[in-house]
Amino acid sequence: MSILNNLLKMITYQENTDREGFVLEETADDGHAARQSEPSPESEAVPQYGEKASAGRRAFKKPVRPANKAGCKPRRIEDGSVAGEGRPDQASCQAKSEQPANNLSVSASLEENREIVGKLYGLPVNRDIVVRDIVIGASPAINGFIVFIDGLVDKSVQDLLIQALMFFAVRPAPPEKGKLAAYVKDRLLPGNQVSVQSRFRDVLDAVNYGDTALFLEGCAEAVLVETKGWEHRSVERPTIEQMVRGPQEAFGETLRSNTALVRKLVKNENLTTEFLNVGARNRVNVAVMYMRDLADPALVAEVKRRVGSIKTDFIVDSGMLEEFIQENPYNLNPTIMATERPDRVAASIIDGKVALAVDGSPFVLIMPVTMYEMLHTGEEIYSRWQFGTFIRYLRALAFYLAFLLPGFYLAVILFHHEMIPTELLLAIAGNREKVPFPSLIEVLLMEISFELIREAGLRIPGVMGSTIGIVGALILGQAAVQANIVSPILVILVAVTGLSSFAIPYYSLAFALRIYRFFYIILGATLGVFGIAAGLFTQAILTANLKSFGVPYLAPAGPRTVAGADVVARLPVFFHENRPDYLNPQDITRQPEVSRGWLIRKDGGKDN
Repeated sequence: MSILNNLLKMITYQENTDREGFVLEETADDGHAARQSEPSPESEAVPQYGEKASAGRRAFKKPVRPANKAGCKPRRIEDGSVAGEGRPDQASCQAKSEQPANNLSVSASLEENREIVGKLYGLPVNRDIVVRDIVIGASPAINGFIVFIDGLVDKSVQDLLIQALMFFAVRPAPPEKGKLAAYVKDRLLPGNQVSVQSRFRDVLDAVNYGDTALFLEGCAEAVLVETKGWEHRSVERPTIEQMVRGPQEAFGETLRSNTALVRKLVKNENLTTEFLNVGARNRVNVAVMYMRDLADPALVAEVKRRVGSIKTDFIVDSGMLEEFIQENPYNLNPTIMATERPDRVAASIIDGKVALAVDGSPFVLIMPVTMYEMLHTGEEIYSRWQFGTFIRYLRALAFYLAFLLPGFYLAVILFHHEMIPTELLLAIAGNREKVPFPSLIEVLLMEISFELIREAGLRIPGVMGSTIGIVGALILGQAAVQANIVSPILVILVAVTGLSSFAIPYYSLAFALRIYRFFYIILGATLGVFGIAAGLFTQAILTANLKSFGVPYLAPAGPRTVAGADVVARLPVFFHENRPDYLNPQDITRQPEVSRGWLIRKDGGKDN
C-alpha cells in the first residue's frame, strides 16, 4: 500500500512553495482582486467546501505591496482632498498614471520648470528633446529657456524666433514678472500663431505637435510658438480612387494640409473645423469638419460625442477611429466611408454631412452614408449624365455578380438542370467528365486560388505586383484546365466574378462582397436556388436594420423617402434641386427649380 501511495504522490502535480530566488510583483488590479477574495472573519470560522484541497494553493501567495508603495503617490487636487482616497484600489494610479502632467501647472521658478520638463521627457536619456537656455535682450535682461523636438520644427522659423528674442528685443521689460508672457507674445515674437498656457498638459501637447515652448524666469506661464516643419508627403494624385475626368488631388498625412484642401474647394465662412484629441498616450488630433448652416446640429453633436468618448492609448489611422465610432462593428457592411479625394469630402459637407480627418492618415471619414453612395464615384458627376447613368447600371450588375454568380452556378449545376439549355448542359458535362472533384470543391479551389493571387499582387511592391497577378492567374488557370483539375467554364466564371468585384468603387464594400460570396457558395451547393433566395432575404433584412449615425443604410429605398435625382440613375445636374432629406439638413434646397437662368426670357416665360 505504501508503494502505491508513493507512486501516486510521484505522478501527482504538486506546487512548489519555495520562492526560487525571485519575487513576483503585483499590480494594483491584482491587489484589488486579492483583497476582494479574502474571506471575512465570519467565513473563516466555517470550513468551506474544498478548503482542504485548496490549502496547498494558499501556502504560496504573491507578496502584497503596501498601498503607498505601489509606484504612485496620492495626488492632491485643488479642493485639498487626496485623489483616490478611501478607495482600496488606489484609483489615483489608474489608467497608467493618467499622464502625470495633467494636474501640473507652470511654476514661476525657472529651475523648477526645467526640472519638471526633464522628468516628463526623461532627459538626458531622451536625445531628440532640445532644451536651450536663452537671455532675452530686454532691459533688464530676462532669463529663460525654450523646449522643442528636433525633427518636428522648421529650422528657419526656429532661428528667426531665437533671433527675435535675443537680438531684436530692445524694449524695456515690464516691472511685473507675471506679465512677461503677455509682453513677449505681444511685443517680441513675430509669429502669427502664439499662445500663452499655464498647464503643462497643454504645453506638452503643443511641443509634441511641433511647437516651441518658452519658459521665463518669474512667470508662471509658458509661451507657445508655432514652429511646425516636419517632413511630409506633398499633394499627389489619388492612388485608389482614380478617375479620368475630375480633380487629381489626394489627401496626405498632414492634417493641416488636408483641411486646407477641403477649404480650397469649400470657400465659405460657415465651414467649421473643430479639433479633438484622441488617445491617452498618443493624443492624436482629429478634425471635425461641417457646415454650420447646413449640418444637422444633432448629427454634429453625436459625432463629437462618440469621438470624445474614446478611451485608448493609440490611434494612428482613420481606420482605427472608424471601428471605435461605428454602430454595427460586427456587420460586414461598412457604415462609414473613407475617401482620399478632397472633392468628395467637399461635396459631402455641402450636402450636410460631417467629415473626420485624423492627423497622419491620408483617408478622411464621411458620415452618415448609405449603400447607394458607396457605389457612386465623382467621375459620374463630372461626365455627361447619360454616361454616368450607364456606368451606374453596369456597376449595379457587377455588384450582384460579385457575390451571387458562383453560388448561383452551383445551385443550377447541382439542383436545377432544367434551367440550362441542353447544348450548354452537355458542354458543361463534357468538360467536367475528367475532373475528379465535386463541383463545390472545384469552385472553392478556384475562388481561394484567385483570392491568393489577388492578395499576393497587392503585397508585391511596385509594378511587379499587377504583372505577376495577371501572369500568375493565366498560368494557373491554363495549367489547372490542362491537368483536368477544373473545367474551363469555371475559370471563365471565376474571372468574371473577380472583375465584377474590381468594379465596386469602395474597397471596404468590395471586401464585404468577397466574404459574402463564400456564404452563397455554401447555400447554393446545399439548398440550391432556395438557399440563394433565403440568403438574399436574410441579408436584405440585416442590411435594412443597419444605420449610419441614425440614417437607414438603404435610404432612400428602405424606408422609402424622397428618392432625389442621384440614387441609381444619374439625372442631369440641373435636376439636383434638393439635398437628401434623410440627412435632415438645415437648408434642404440646393438650387432653385430653374437653375439655368439663361432659359428665362425677358417676358418672364421659360424656353423649352
